[in-house]
Amino acid sequence: MCTQPELICLDEPAAGLNPVETEALSEILHRLRADHRISVLLIEHDMPMVMRISDHIVVLDHGDVIAQGTPQQIRHDPKVIAAYLGAEEENDHG
Repeated sequence: MCTQPELICLDEPAAGLNPVETEALSEILHRLRADHRISVLLIEHDMPMVMRISDHIVVLDHGDVIAQGTPQQIRHDPKVIAAYLGAEEENDHG
C-alpha cells in the first residue's frame, strides 16, 4: 500500500482458505476499497465471496465471457446458472 496503487489484481486469493479465513479476507478487501479507494480485480472461484464483495462481475466459461453485471444480475443469469450448475444448453440438432 506504500506505493498507493489505484488497482490491485488478486488471482484466487481464497484458494485453500477455510470459511473463517475467507470472511477475514473479504473484510480486508472491503477495507482496502473503502479506506484507500483501491479498485480490486478479483479472479476467484469462491462464488459466495465474489457475490458478497463485488460491484461488477464478469463471468467466464472456458475463456469466453458469458455474462457481466451486478451480483444480482449474475445470480439470475440463465447462462451462468447453466455453466455453473451443469445444466446442458439446448441442442440445435433437432
